[in-house]
Amino acid sequence: MSALTIRNVSKHYGPLPVLKDINLEIDSGEFTILVGPSGCGKSTLLNIISGLDTASEGMIEIGGRPMNGVAAKDRNIAMVFQSYALYPSMTVRRNMTFGMECRKVPKQQQAEILDRVARLLQIEALLDRKPSQLSGGQRQRVAMGRALVRDPLLFLFDEPLSNLDAKLRVEMRMEIKRLHQRLGSTIVYVTHDQIEAMTLASRIAVMHQGVVQQFADPDTVYNRPANLFVARFMGAPPMNTLAARLEMVDGAVVAVMGQGETAVRLPAPDVAQTWAGREVVLGIRPECITEPTRHFSDAPGTTVTVAAPVEMTEPTGAETIVVLRLGGEQALGRVAPDIRLTMGETARFAVDTRKICLFDPISEGRIA
Repeated sequence: MSALTIRNVSKHYGPLPVLKDINLEIDSGEFTILVGPSGCGKSTLLNIISGLDTASEGMIEIGGRPMNGVAAKDRNIAMVFQSYALYPSMTVRRNMTFGMECRKVPKQQQAEILDRVARLLQIEALLDRKPSQLSGGQRQRVAMGRALVRDPLLFLFDEPLSNLDAKLRVEMRMEIKRLHQRLGSTIVYVTHDQIEAMTLASRIAVMHQGVVQQFADPDTVYNRPANLFVARFMGAPPMNTLAARLEMVDGAVVAVMGQGETAVRLPAPDVAQTWAGREVVLGIRPECITEPTRHFSDAPGTTVTVAAPVEMTEPTGAETIVVLRLGGEQALGRVAPDIRLTMGETARFAVDTRKICLFDPISEGRIA
């Protein structure tokens, strides 16, 4: 059963469109992430789902029940905000039980729920402290605990980790994932962080300029992006997108980048035969361009070795990002940390052609 249905939802402020005909079906128990750059409309959509804002057109259903005109307090949802939104004058205990008191939940039941959730989040020792006495990570746990005591149909998270430092963000990300695995709750989560999206989501809705560009599982979004925006937005570093032309060579499609002696030729997906003789944009992930000793597959012809000038290297510890020239265009590769490359040298790289994507340079949609 669908926990959340979004049908033809649009939102505009005067003549300015913020959301354009959004359609999403989110299953019960699913962890859905809305991801995109600032201003893409993801937080506005979350506010419409929660009842904090209203749609200009379209319908929201939660648990099969239409929500248009239903107040936020009557939607059986729980929301975790970026700013935590804790009551500063209340202890952690009161922050977590206050909503239950307002709903007139019996005291004994409140105590049982509080005990269960505090143990789940490992915040038993914090119950008598006030928010000012807590670290950022502890406040985030309390904000999550306040949502968990509700046992709602739907949890909404609005960039809950953006105020934390990098180390805490990783820890809390793991905490949220464990929580979802234990509870099996339905979660809609807004973020601009692609790593959060890739590691947490069952499915990702990538948004840009008020439009859902792709709604799919993380593997599909990463390896088969629907268009150039998704290809360039998802991934750190992002997918290389390079100008190429398709040619037929001995009955097979070949993508050619550059001209003359610097030209690079890579086998293209067979589905691209109808595009032979035309210009395309070739997409390839940096991890598919690496040291020539790396073998991606036993399938013959899927790994091609090319010579490419090295422009720069960026050691990260676990790997080295290489800025190189592929067919005259700048591209990024990833090599093992012990590979030593110097700026200006021409080195050999192995290219895994199995994950090449091709895009229409006009519509920017993926064609293969």
